[in-house]
Amino acid sequence: MRISHSRRAIAVATATTLALSALGTVAGYAADEPESTPVPIVTPDGALFSYVVNTERANPGQTRHAVKAVQRADGVVVQAWPQIGVVVVHSANGSFREDVLAADRVGVVESVGVTRTVSPTEGTPGRDTAEGAKKSKTVMGKAKKDTTGWTVEEPAGTTAVPDPGEATQWDMEMIKADQSLEINPGSSDVVVGVLDSGIDASHPDLATQVDADRSVNCTDGGKPDMSATGWLPTTSDHGTHVAGTIAAAQNGVGIVGVAPGVKMASVKVVNDDGFIYPEYAICGFIWAGMHRMDVTNNSYYVDPFMYWCEDQPDQAAAKEAVRRAVDFSTERGVVHAAAAGNAATDLANNTTDTASPNDSTAVDRVINSGCEDIPAELDGVVTVSSLTEATNLSSFSNRGLGKIDVAAPGSAILSTELDGTWDLKSGTSMASPHVAGVLALMKSAHPRWSPERLEAAVRAQADDHECTTTSAGAPCIGDREENSYYGDGIANALNAVTLGK
Repeated sequence: MRISHSRRAIAVATATTLALSALGTVAGYAADEPESTPVPIVTPDGALFSYVVNTERANPGQTRHAVKAVQRADGVVVQAWPQIGVVVVHSANGSFREDVLAADRVGVVESVGVTRTVSPTEGTPGRDTAEGAKKSKTVMGKAKKDTTGWTVEEPAGTTAVPDPGEATQWDMEMIKADQSLEINPGSSDVVVGVLDSGIDASHPDLATQVDADRSVNCTDGGKPDMSATGWLPTTSDHGTHVAGTIAAAQNGVGIVGVAPGVKMASVKVVNDDGFIYPEYAICGFIWAGMHRMDVTNNSYYVDPFMYWCEDQPDQAAAKEAVRRAVDFSTERGVVHAAAAGNAATDLANNTTDTASPNDSTAVDRVINSGCEDIPAELDGVVTVSSLTEATNLSSFSNRGLGKIDVAAPGSAILSTELDGTWDLKSGTSMASPHVAGVLALMKSAHPRWSPERLEAAVRAQADDHECTTTSAGAPCIGDREENSYYGDGIANALNAVTLGK
């Protein structure tokens, strides 16, 4: 988002309640707003939970000290990311949050928080501190590149034969991708990281499109799994559908994506139960930055909270860790597109949440402006609302003046499915990959542009659209140049490859 807020994590007190510091000022929301409703996460002794531990600064020295504190507090390091000063930990110590702060002998730990309300189902390295310490030395920021993954033969040449489904792809006509295809289908040097449930690389429309060497599975506790098939889908077709919209091949089969000339990496961040926990997203963003991807698509919100609140210590710590991971990848040249969400909510005037936490029992809670959908509402992310074929805001789509950057088609979108098929899906999840494809085209046309310039350009080159009357009874706020439904307009693939030359 282009509106900047302070997102420094809030230090966690050593009391059992982890109350906020008595100094009292909480970054991220106005003083006249109510505090958000607490959602205590109970961590009884003997029950395993996953945590993030954030250091004050991102460097190997502070990370090593944090790892030692984790071990003294009976925690096991699952993954350490010294690049951003974050350590992912499993612990069955019910007082781990307080104990790790007490065990921090040099004062490097800034915040600590539980990442989910249930025990992790993934394995814990070693399940004892000695083995955890040993493994932590092998994972601190030196992910190895796997070259044994899925490989396919590239076609001898490209084809101009129309794909059978092109005639029904109204979405590509709306964003002018059918026209941009004739000028620049995208460069094979550009890689889009699809942070999702995995890509079916055997699909005829995707078999030539996936960069297996840069693909990874992040659902093993948030550490990179570089096995040859770990990044393939297991229980969900979501990532495969998203991938087809971005870059389905122009090969005379099925459909054509926005940018069929680019490559994609499958960055699996959705576990078999359908959850995207903070540690998975952190791994995905850092992996994208470490492997020099150009764009990421993020058709999800980080579980288990639809909105992560900065005045709640556990949520603040996890949100800060994800923010650092997004910033890390941005600094390494990656631009991000994200779905605005499907709650039909005005993100600019959002005061309640009835869907969180979604991995146990949801509660009705009051939220404030420091409570945000992540990654969609983080700085440096292009946030995308969803449109119907009639260019109306989809009834399910979130909206918000100053929250939505651009709009794209998201209702009844035809794309790739598992087992070599194609089908329709609806959601802002379907809108975001259109914009990821446009960003990939823009990067192909302007390979030296920074993420900041790409983010600004995708808004500036969008087609302005006037406020329509209502969508599901929600008024549109703003003018033709910028409003709560369309942001700065409808994403334009043709402009992405022709303007600024």
